[in-house]
Amino acid sequence: MEKVSLQDGRIMLHIPMDAPDLITLVRMKPGRKWHPELKKWSLPDTAENRAWAGYTATETAEKQAVQISQSTFQTALNRAATAPATLLATQQDTVAKRHAATCITLRKNPQDQQSLWLDLPLALVGEHLSTVKNIHGRRWNPRMMYWEIPYTKLTLRFLRKYFEGLLHWDFVPDEGVPERLAADSTVNAENRVNKQQVKPAKYEAAVIALEQCLLLKRYSWKTIKSYKNCLREYIRFYDDIKPTQLTRRHINDYLTFLVREKQVSASYQSQVMSAIKMFYGSVVEQGEKVENLFQPKPPQKLPKVFLVEEVEALLRSVDNPKHRCLLMLIYSAGLRLGEAIALRVDDLQPQQQRLYVRGGKGQKDRCTLLSPKVWEQLRVYFEIYQPIEWVFEGPNGGRYSERSVQEIFTKAKKRAGVNPQATVHTLRHSFATHLLEKGVDLRYIQDLLGHESSKTTEIYTHITKKGWDKLRSPIDDLNL
Repeated sequence: MEKVSLQDGRIMLHIPMDAPDLITLVRMKPGRKWHPELKKWSLPDTAENRAWAGYTATETAEKQAVQISQSTFQTALNRAATAPATLLATQQDTVAKRHAATCITLRKNPQDQQSLWLDLPLALVGEHLSTVKNIHGRRWNPRMMYWEIPYTKLTLRFLRKYFEGLLHWDFVPDEGVPERLAADSTVNAENRVNKQQVKPAKYEAAVIALEQCLLLKRYSWKTIKSYKNCLREYIRFYDDIKPTQLTRRHINDYLTFLVREKQVSASYQSQVMSAIKMFYGSVVEQGEKVENLFQPKPPQKLPKVFLVEEVEALLRSVDNPKHRCLLMLIYSAGLRLGEAIALRVDDLQPQQQRLYVRGGKGQKDRCTLLSPKVWEQLRVYFEIYQPIEWVFEGPNGGRYSERSVQEIFTKAKKRAGVNPQATVHTLRHSFATHLLEKGVDLRYIQDLLGHESSKTTEIYTHITKKGWDKLRSPIDDLNL
């Protein structure tokens, strides 16, 4: 017996696991949801879904619950299948064939000329689902039970590389297929819409003036963005007073508010002070207001590092060739996140086993290592993705975004079960620490990392375990 009931504005369906066809039909319904704690499926409470599920209201003690037999349930499903004939035929065909199919079928999407339908049969889901999810721009269509993938040369190369011998084409690919999606694709449009707009301050002209000063001084765009935000929050704090009329006391009161009420870190406090100093010292020429500001005492923190085994687990957890190359290159060369996504194809020199970092922190160029093992992975990646300018390009061309790299790293560390507090920069710290533990001279590590001062590099000597096996605690020599 099957139970159909109402709960929290949804139609609850209990279907036994030995009825796979019914489960497949339910999964085709828009808005369907599986409730593992209840072992039930649910659908939105609409007249169409009520008729589809054969639901009838009663005045029982269970408040609108009804018991219907499996045969009645199946009859109701068949009667309510009022979809267009072509859709219904496709659904029935999918239910019948997905269990037995042994190849991946590709069809043109009749509703969108820029996408294809990829039919991954149930027999191949366990082995190949993760690879399908690595296709740029893929999207699952629950109604048709197909994957929608971009119709581009990049996608076709990916399919031929990783599904050789498994593909069945229902069409002949066109010669004029674009290399990538257009720059104004739906994905990019959504990102632009969702991008948070910064609300200007009352005296936003001060922020604009600071931005011009920083641009002329050739500061990086990240520093400009941070300084602008810091100054904007400062002048908003005194919204009714012109920034040029604020005094030294106003500055100290604001910094005290940040430390006492907002409990900001010492590094953020220093950043705010730097922005205010730049504004008064270089923009409005009121440098006397910011002379000898109280400097916060910087905390003496050791960087977080991975064990070698943790790096191995992290990299093994990534099966996407592009994502794996990205994380491998950051670790193997000791790169900052921004340096990795700013690499150009011409910056790689595999014959010399080195790569160029151009315009790193402080606008400094340097050379660092290009591992032969990483280069072999990059060659496979280049064969599929064929980047034009940047080593790591987005799905629509252009530089890969920092946010995307951070999301890749977050998912990888969760799958690998490594330190949850680690960041992408932890790979750079681990690179330096592991080199030091292998006996590499600190001066070479300083050059590879691009540190201006050796004192910055010396911090890794405090976290390396090299030589610890020769150390003994004095208590071990006591006669206890």
